[in-house]
Amino acid sequence: MFDGNQTDHTEISAADLQDYLAQLQAERVLASLEGLDRNPAYVADLDEALAEAESAYVLAAVIEIASLRAEIDGPLVG
Repeated sequence: MFDGNQTDHTEISAADLQDYLAQLQAERVLASLEGLDRNPAYVADLDEALAEAESAYVLAAVIEIASLRAEIDGPLVG
C-alpha cells in the first residue's frame, strides 16, 4: 500500500495510513508469536515499513489538520 519512495503524489488519507500502520503492528505481533522475530532480515524490513508508515501517518494527519484549519479560518498571512 505505502511505498516510502512514492513519486506519483497520490494522496492517501491519514485514516488509511492509520489502518495500514495498525496492520503492520498486527503483523509484528503475529510474527513474534510465530517465531519470525528470530529472522533478522524479516524484522528489519518490517521495522523499516513500520517507521515509514508512522512518519507518513503523522505527516498526513498534520496536513489534514492544517488544511481544515485553513478552510475554517482562512490562510495564515504575515
